[in-house]
Amino acid sequence: MGEKTKKIRSVRDLEVYKKAFNTAMEIFEISKGFPAEEKYSLIDQIRRSSRSVCANLAEGWRKRRYKPMFISKLSDSISEAAETQTWLEFSLACGYISKEKFEELDQRYEHIFAMLHTMEHKADSFCKKSS
Repeated sequence: MGEKTKKIRSVRDLEVYKKAFNTAMEIFEISKGFPAEEKYSLIDQIRRSSRSVCANLAEGWRKRRYKPMFISKLSDSISEAAETQTWLEFSLACGYISKEKFEELDQRYEHIFAMLHTMEHKADSFCKKSS
């Protein structure tokens, strides 16, 4: 819980944001090697959902004055992470990624889920109203 020990000035300071961003960038790089026929299907979907984890978290961060909105955007981030896990499973089944790479990325998303769920349960500590 290092986030309590240092000042969080923006969503980019959150460890969960950093992990989700770095994982999305790795997926971007990996998906460059997918077959061209996947350009408008699997490549587009996996890149969009992995990036949406960060995008929804950023939206929620800006809306944190309103706890229900903050929690809603965290939920959206969780949903996008779950969707990304599904696209990773398709990538494995199609032979585009190795079993080891799938397991590594899948575990990263499990860790991201845990961090987002913790934020949901501790929403009050993130949703302080400004004076």
